[in-house]
Amino acid sequence: MFTIKEILQLIEAEIKNQPFGTQPKSLYEPIRYIMALGGKRIRPLLTTLAYSLYKNDSEKIIKYAAAVEAFHNFTLMHDDIMDNAPLRRGKATVHEKWNTNTAILSGDVMLVKVYDLFLDLDKDILPTVLSLFNKCAAEVCEGQQWDMDFELKNNVTEAQYIEMIRLKTAVLLGFSLELGALLAHAPEKERIALREFGTLVGIGFQLKDDLLDVYADKKKFGKQVGGDIVANKKTYLLIKAREKARGNIKRELDFWLNAKKFNKQKKVKAVTAIYDQLNIGILAEQKIEECFSKGFEKLHVLPDSIPKQTLIRFTQELINRQS
Repeated sequence: MFTIKEILQLIEAEIKNQPFGTQPKSLYEPIRYIMALGGKRIRPLLTTLAYSLYKNDSEKIIKYAAAVEAFHNFTLMHDDIMDNAPLRRGKATVHEKWNTNTAILSGDVMLVKVYDLFLDLDKDILPTVLSLFNKCAAEVCEGQQWDMDFELKNNVTEAQYIEMIRLKTAVLLGFSLELGALLAHAPEKERIALREFGTLVGIGFQLKDDLLDVYADKKKFGKQVGGDIVANKKTYLLIKAREKARGNIKRELDFWLNAKKFNKQKKVKAVTAIYDQLNIGILAEQKIEECFSKGFEKLHVLPDSIPKQTLIRFTQELINRQS
C-alpha cells in the first residue's frame, strides 16, 4: 500500500503531466496555472484511499483522482469570479491574472476536460461514474446558488445552512470516496457508506472552518481571523446567535450587523463577545462532533484493515487541524 506522501507525489506528477490542451495558449495556460497552485489535494487523496481499501495498485487510478481535483479547481475558478476574489492560495486569481472572460472560458473547457479524463474507464462502470459525477456537479452548483441567495436573505435557518454546505462542499468529498470504491468494484453497500461518510465529515469540516474563522490562533490560521464577522457572512455561528439572542444582546448584535461604517477589529471583538455570552462556540463544537461521529459510524460496514485505519487517521488529522 502507498503512503499518504507517496499518493500525493503520484497525484502531483499526474497533474503536472496532464496538458489539458495546448492552443490557444491563453485558454489552457490558466488551467495549468490554477492546478499548479497546490492545495491539500484532499479530494484526490480520498479517492485513492478509498480505492486502496480494496486494491494495491493505486497508481492505475491516479488519472481519475486527478479528474476530481480538476473539477474542484474548476469550481474555484468560477467561485473566484463570482466573489471577485483577488487571491487564491496566496497568488493572483485567474480572472485577475488574465481577465474575467478568459477565466469563464478556461473554467468551461476545464469541466469538459474532466469528462475526457473519465472516458477511458471500463464500460461496465463508466455510465455509473458519469451519472454520479453529474449529480454531484449539479448539487455543487445548487449549493453555490443557495450561498449567493443567502447573502440577500435576512433569516437563514440552521437546516437551510446545513443543506447549503452539504451541497456546496460536502457532496464532492462523498463523491471522491465513492468514486474510489467504484473504481475498485467494491460492494454497493460499502461504496454508499463511504459516500455518506465523506458527506457527513465534509459538513463537519465546513462547520470547523466557521469556528476557526472566529476562534483560531491568528499565528496558525493563515487568513484574517474574524473575516466572516466583518462580512456578516451567514455562518452556523451567526445563525445560532441570531436564533438565541434576546434583549440587549439582540440589540447589540443587530447594531453590528447593520452598521455601515465600523472599525473591523472592534466589530470582531464585540461579536465574538456576543458569541461567548450565548455559548455559540460550544454549540458549534457539539454540532461538529455530531457530524464527525455520524460519519465514522458509516465506516462500521467496512472490514477492518490497514488501509481503513489509514483513511480514519487521515480524516482525524484533518478534523484536529487548527488552521
